[in-house]
Amino acid sequence: MIKKHDSRHALKLLISLLAVLLLSACDEAKLTPLPHDGVILAFGDSLTVGVGTSASNSYPAVLTQLTGLQVINRGISGETTAGGLQRLASVLSETNPDLLILIEGGNDILRNKKSAQTKANLAAMIKLTQNQNIAVVLLGIPEKKLFSNSAPFYEELAEEFELVFDPDLMTGLLRTPSYKSDPIHLNDQGYKKMAEGIRDLLSENGALK
Repeated sequence: MIKKHDSRHALKLLISLLAVLLLSACDEAKLTPLPHDGVILAFGDSLTVGVGTSASNSYPAVLTQLTGLQVINRGISGETTAGGLQRLASVLSETNPDLLILIEGGNDILRNKKSAQTKANLAAMIKLTQNQNIAVVLLGIPEKKLFSNSAPFYEELAEEFELVFDPDLMTGLLRTPSYKSDPIHLNDQGYKKMAEGIRDLLSENGALK
């Protein structure tokens, strides 16, 4: 016959074990480690192009140096999410990436596009990419307000599609005058900080060994 003390002890052990397993699950990497010859696609607008600095100092170029991986820059200045959605399929086919870094929507915000449509365009891009078994990392862009945070639809998309997401990196950089070349673009130091932040995000979520 099992004593009550023993059964309570066993129950406590079981609860502790379940807690450890749950915590371990929460800490699991969200991204598959990229192979040594992995390809990262940097997709977006002028912040991806690197307007405000030279091509060699754009964030994709600096991220290549930081990771040793091929980071392909497919940014287009002035592009909206509608334009990005139109060209993404062909870019994915051309580059065959292992991971997509999506930083787009800033021009929609600047041009007062309806947030619902911007969100729908981004959702379509994410679905298109995930359907090809390509991981997506999303960065939020601040709203067109003084001291604004990342537009809410970015976090909504990250939750819906279970994405690795950073709501703060671009907001912090774009609020710091010493990192900017003009009101909406970064300078050499800003793009370097951007690349370092993305490198850290990838590393923390398991993409970089």
